[in-house]
Amino acid sequence: MSNWIWLPSDKYSENQKTFFNPLGSFRQGKYTVCKLTKKYKFDNVPVRVELVFSADTAFLLTCNGKDIARGPAYSGGDFLGNNEARKDYYSFEVELTPDKPYLDFMAMVRLSPYHICEYSRGQGGFMLFGTAFFENGRTITFSSDDSWDVSLLNSYTSPRFFDNSVKKEPTIRAEIKDDIWNAEIAPIPPCTLKNFATHSFKVGALANLSQRIEYERVFAGYIKIKARTSGILKLKLSAFELDTPHFTYECTFAESDTYCGLELLSVGGFDIEIINEGENESVVEVIFDTSFFPIENQAKTIVSDKELNALLDICAHTLKYCRQSHHLDSPKHCEPLACVGDYYIEMLMTAFSYGDMRLCKFDIERIAETMESNDGRLFHTTYSLIWVNMLYECYMLSGNMDLLLKCEKALSLLFKRFEGYLGENGLVETPPDYMFIDWLFPDGISTHHPPKALGQSCLNMFLFGALNSGTKIYEALGNQERANELKSQAVELKNAILTHLYDKDSSLFFEGLNTKTPDELLYEYMPQNVEKRYYRRHANILACYFGILEKTECKALLERIYNDSSLGEVQPYFMHFWLEAVLRNSVSNKYTLPLLDLWKESIRKCPKGLVEGFYPPEPGYKFDYSHAWGGTPLYSLPMALCGLEILEAGFKKIRLSPSLLSLDFAKVEIPTPYGNILVEISEENGTRITSPKEITIVD
Repeated sequence: MSNWIWLPSDKYSENQKTFFNPLGSFRQGKYTVCKLTKKYKFDNVPVRVELVFSADTAFLLTCNGKDIARGPAYSGGDFLGNNEARKDYYSFEVELTPDKPYLDFMAMVRLSPYHICEYSRGQGGFMLFGTAFFENGRTITFSSDDSWDVSLLNSYTSPRFFDNSVKKEPTIRAEIKDDIWNAEIAPIPPCTLKNFATHSFKVGALANLSQRIEYERVFAGYIKIKARTSGILKLKLSAFELDTPHFTYECTFAESDTYCGLELLSVGGFDIEIINEGENESVVEVIFDTSFFPIENQAKTIVSDKELNALLDICAHTLKYCRQSHHLDSPKHCEPLACVGDYYIEMLMTAFSYGDMRLCKFDIERIAETMESNDGRLFHTTYSLIWVNMLYECYMLSGNMDLLLKCEKALSLLFKRFEGYLGENGLVETPPDYMFIDWLFPDGISTHHPPKALGQSCLNMFLFGALNSGTKIYEALGNQERANELKSQAVELKNAILTHLYDKDSSLFFEGLNTKTPDELLYEYMPQNVEKRYYRRHANILACYFGILEKTECKALLERIYNDSSLGEVQPYFMHFWLEAVLRNSVSNKYTLPLLDLWKESIRKCPKGLVEGFYPPEPGYKFDYSHAWGGTPLYSLPMALCGLEILEAGFKKIRLSPSLLSLDFAKVEIPTPYGNILVEISEENGTRITSPKEITIVD
């Protein structure tokens, strides 16, 4: 389709190669940012222009002075396998409507991966292919090649450091590189880039300035700094979410210039310090452009409780800025798609807010690609099983059968892998880890990567849930034989869980057996087991969530879980399963609103964004305030209010069981492939349901 181009290797031999991912041990080359430019002139203004483009590793593309896109769409990746290049690389496809008879392109490309979600093929490169369409029916194609100009921007000395006092490198012709990327077109558009705020500062000759810029919410985006100066101007810009800086930019301007940040930021504001060493007044503009996945629809749930409305609003806001070219745990952390538990919750949040499942489907496919390349393995064992539930529920929400077909190989590899972890007792006994359970430290032991006694029960219950979802997936695919096999395995596992992990005397599940972990399995994320038997909320919540017990027993257990504080704390992530367990066992009226009170308190403390946790997990740990895994109220509350059950994939047939949960009124909008369903409930007027004609609602 197009050539990949880069700096000529004979002149810039040290700026060619790089490591594949920041988590990998492979290191080569040096931090590099370059600028590539080309102007295409036409006789007439094109009616439209279609473009396909990508770059390694991060880029900003502009056309005729306007920002077109940042990227690329990353492969997703895991915390494993980062010493090798990812199999897949992606390009974006966009359409422009120019107003001039030319296209003036500029691409700034950073070679080195910085965030842990970023991946490189190990070689710098940029590609662009375009087709211009004209009113008379004529078309002109064009492509990146060795007629493009390229220059090394050596003022970009390292991430977030800039010094334009260094001697500039000349502009020369680009060099065509072998195509090692084979970039497929991503099935998603680039993120929307929006100028959110511009702050201008005048700094007198030989003067200093210090100032705080504070935003009302935590946003995700990119920074630009424009300086007009005739002398040395030094600037320090520190980004914070709530109050503590976490990113600091240091820029030195010896002449007027613009610094363009290529790293995504999570920002609640900036602290700025400027020192003007010149003998004339200087002007600095701090520009912040927000970035988020395009929004075509936004559904809302509104209730009579103002604090709940504020909570739902901040959940939707946080989700918006975690939806980039793949879902993020937080735009501050920028973790890879390995964190499936986060993205599963974000998918369900999307179902009751933006309704656009394209990003969710693409995430699921990229996770499948990661598992296929690693024999069904993900770093987090529980998250790999949650992926099965995510796959099935995305299918039910979207009706996309092609998604199931694309993921069938990964599904098969995953179940085969877990069969190898089973012991003679029928339980998962020899996994590589028991993570992730929750962000807590009972007795100083991390439940991020717990020993067997704190992780085994949850892992087995997640496997039970995955087997049930897998059964439904294979039934949808028409493979009843495989569906029956998984169904039988689920029954056997359930019996093993009840036999070995349930204490009949206390009527509680405990978190895992106390048997010794074999020495050959021990490593950083598989600690030796402990002798204490733990009774905590987590395993008991999952027993109710997955229906390990009969419904009447689950109701009694949920009451015990709610009232018995000795069973320990639960962070926002695991609260999702608690709220869903309450819904599945028909006790939403009793527990949903009281459980949501935990979020009310956190929003009172910080209305700017969603805090990562309710309880500090360890001394000195700093929560972020942009973490969408804590946004489950955006899904859990409207679900409890409308009681939605999808009976046929893609909302073709549904059941609704509305309830006010003791509120005075509620209005719930539910996005579907056919338009929004509206459920209005009030004490005064009862229930009114409006839905698209394509959807069948049964009693």
